[in-house]
Amino acid sequence: MSYSLTVSESSTFTVTHARHMAAKVATDLKRVQRFYGSPSDSQIADYESEAIALMKAGYLNYVWYGFKRNGLWIEPTLKYTAQDLYSGSVDDDPGKIRPGADVSGASFYSYLTYSAKWFELSTAERDAFERGLPYVRTGAAEPAVNGYLSTDKTYSSGGRALERATVRSF
Repeated sequence: MSYSLTVSESSTFTVTHARHMAAKVATDLKRVQRFYGSPSDSQIADYESEAIALMKAGYLNYVWYGFKRNGLWIEPTLKYTAQDLYSGSVDDDPGKIRPGADVSGASFYSYLTYSAKWFELSTAERDAFERGLPYVRTGAAEPAVNGYLSTDKTYSSGGRALERATVRSF
């Protein structure tokens, strides 16, 4: 006699799931602020609101938050990449922001790219969505990294995830 077991799982991604992950990003940014003086509390709140809206709608591809010097990302910059969660339910705690990096002469900066779903929208739909965001993102060249990226955290909820990578110096 043989037996077979099939497991099926479905999940609807809600604003609650997006808030859960965005809160972890905001916590990371608060730690960056504590160690390096930027971003401000109001910027963190705005970045969190923006991330919630974009994740909920499925429009986030990836976003960088960190310090840029001479046009290059430097440590302690963070990159969050949105993705579907395919295996397991990894949901790390935020943190492990290293103190003591040299940010002299650098400025805090954020850079965001949109998902393919965003580009399926009409210009009018994109404009209407952007009116609800705290930031108006304009076109800019994506900075390169001075060092390397180290993937170190995954924040997940509702079948989606944000993979965090941190810029490290050589």
